[in-house]
Amino acid sequence: MATRDTETERLSRAVKGSGIAAGLLILIVACGVLLSQCERSQREVVEAPVPTSIVPIADATVPELRFTDITESAGIQFVHENGATGDRLLPETMGGGVASFDFDLDGDLDLLFVNSSTWPDEQAQTGRTGRSALYQNNGHAQFKDVSETHLDLSAYGMAPAVGDFNGDRYPDVFITAVGSNLLFLNQNGESFIDVTETYGVGGAEDAFSTCATFFDYDRDDDLDLFVCNYVGWSVEIDQAVDFQLTGVGRAYGPPTDFPGTSSWLYRNDGHSFTDVTETAGIAVLNEQTNELIGKALAVSVVDVNRDGWSDLIVANDTVRNFLFINQLDGTFTEKGIEYGLAFDSSGAATGAMGLDVAHHSNDERLGIAIGNFANEMSSFYVNSAGLNIFSDDAIVLGVGALTRRVLTFGLFFFDVDNDGRIDLFSVNGHIEPEIALVQASQSYEQTPQLFWNCGANCARPFQPVRTQNTALGLASVGRGATYGDFDGDGDLDIVVTNVGGKPSVIRNDLGTTNNWLNVRLRYQDSNQNGIGATVQVTTSGATQTRQITRTRSYLSQFGASAHFGLGQATSIDLVEVTWPDGTRETFDEIDPNQSVQLLFGSGTSAN
Repeated sequence: MATRDTETERLSRAVKGSGIAAGLLILIVACGVLLSQCERSQREVVEAPVPTSIVPIADATVPELRFTDITESAGIQFVHENGATGDRLLPETMGGGVASFDFDLDGDLDLLFVNSSTWPDEQAQTGRTGRSALYQNNGHAQFKDVSETHLDLSAYGMAPAVGDFNGDRYPDVFITAVGSNLLFLNQNGESFIDVTETYGVGGAEDAFSTCATFFDYDRDDDLDLFVCNYVGWSVEIDQAVDFQLTGVGRAYGPPTDFPGTSSWLYRNDGHSFTDVTETAGIAVLNEQTNELIGKALAVSVVDVNRDGWSDLIVANDTVRNFLFINQLDGTFTEKGIEYGLAFDSSGAATGAMGLDVAHHSNDERLGIAIGNFANEMSSFYVNSAGLNIFSDDAIVLGVGALTRRVLTFGLFFFDVDNDGRIDLFSVNGHIEPEIALVQASQSYEQTPQLFWNCGANCARPFQPVRTQNTALGLASVGRGATYGDFDGDGDLDIVVTNVGGKPSVIRNDLGTTNNWLNVRLRYQDSNQNGIGATVQVTTSGATQTRQITRTRSYLSQFGASAHFGLGQATSIDLVEVTWPDGTRETFDEIDPNQSVQLLFGSGTSAN
């Protein structure tokens, strides 16, 4: 998350720090930027009839989209507690996360907000702490707080990970934290019980875990667990670093001042998990110092090399990103540099935060978006069709210049207007409350950004959407972000978490007649939701591809389904599912504008 000097950044600030061992004063130069304002008009975008669109749009202007903040009316009263009292401890600015999932299997998406807490001294003096909150949806975006009866959770939490690891269909919950992590078993949607010790996934008491994901890396049809760890952190180290902003005082230090770590991989062995981090090749060491180098904030599960096995992309903060390629034998090999995902287009490591992956052009190519620190544009890696080499095409695709102005945490791909093309949404907010005093171009609260995908034949496919007069035009200190059709009207609504404040539940008031389809899967054994499966929907000769995964964005979880915008198509030619074991089945005679569940073995085999 450290700022960095560039040729266009003339504003600098002196930063004073002290080393832990020697206690000597050092000078650290941090920098700001007064970016030239790149005024972008809402000009007409001409879109040719290409196979990436469902129905070509004759007059492809950036649409006027409507969003309404329904947080209060939806019954969401949660407030994030980060424990900040002026000491500027690193975890205070990093959380917390949110999960969108159907915990009671009643067919609608509920919400879990992970809270952090006050620090021990503050708790002892005031008795005040922070508690996470589970909200039950009635199907119409009206939520009821059921935390007291369903999930009693108090920790310095960071993120949820959702997955049915015991195969009873009810989604269970893993919570990452500063300190020991927690695992809760879902009891038929009626309550959650703490089974951390039983399953052996608490981790280390001095760890700083961030994002986590359930996935089946060994294809034995149960869900394993991957846990991202950030930096080697403690209150004592943080205070010894004593990061300062000139004219402000103590500030939040960058991760460069803290040692690296390793993420953890746990293999699901039925009645317990086994830590296979070392034997699976997850621990990455500095070749010169032999020290751990990971500083992970986000992870995505995707089959990068198309061999039918799940790989892992890990976004690291100020060190190179990792790509763990599955070796099909229970091990992984880190290949981020070889695949072109380790660094940005200039060859530098970035302050990487949130992460998402999608077939953004409705073809074989993968798009990998990573939100980066202020004065660093978001990364948008794309591979050539059939090749495993990626390049950072953020500028070419249209998301470069505008994302440089903000500090991006959560981001995700989704079809905001159901036109059959995947758009990109990101939430922003700085880590330093007084940043505007030393960098005039920056602010603590920042507005989200929405980029509309106008198709492959546009000069820059991703165009900024004007949101000033909508709920997306409100600035906040955004962190996590998820989506879901919470009110059941066929379009995707948005939830954003804000550090030290209330979340934002934002209803998508889609003003088009575009059609849609939502696909849920029912697989086998202990992977009932078909995590890792791929769903393809073909309409009017164009095919869209989605992977079933819950972990995207930053500290966030999504429903285990695939949502497809269909544009003006009134019929669906074909739905094809590639199940986690490689079996392919096709399904036809599926109508638009509904949520369907497809059962393993009930379609026509394509093998």
